[in-house]
Amino acid sequence: MGKTRILSLTAEQQKDLERGYRSGKSHGFRKRCHLVLLNGEGRGCKEVGSILDTNQVSVSHWLNRFEEEGIEGLMTKPGRGRKPLLNVEQDAASVRKAVEQERQRLSQAKAILEDELDKRFSLKTLKRFLKSLAAPISA
Repeated sequence: MGKTRILSLTAEQQKDLERGYRSGKSHGFRKRCHLVLLNGEGRGCKEVGSILDTNQVSVSHWLNRFEEEGIEGLMTKPGRGRKPLLNVEQDAASVRKAVEQERQRLSQAKAILEDELDKRFSLKTLKRFLKSLAAPISA
């Protein structure tokens, strides 16, 4: 059986973590702040994991990141997740041209784009991309 690992938090770290837990932008960041706070209260990795419904390896990983990088280490780093299939800089002109050509049949425009760009995507992806291209309406 391993040694229980408990972090000792300074008053400033405690305050920053509580602020992050209460008003952090992402759910993941708030959960990680809560994780460190629970550990700072004297709870072990296994107990914190059961409270937050995660495994103790993840708890240990985030505690390591917090020790190394501070509260910034609890933030999700850029570049995570799936990369977009259609790129605004590269594909916008082709998408606009195909949609203008097949204005009434978006599925036809999708077929043209798939051949032209050599990419496979759904009609929903095309619609989402078109919404992102639309300029915001100013009053």
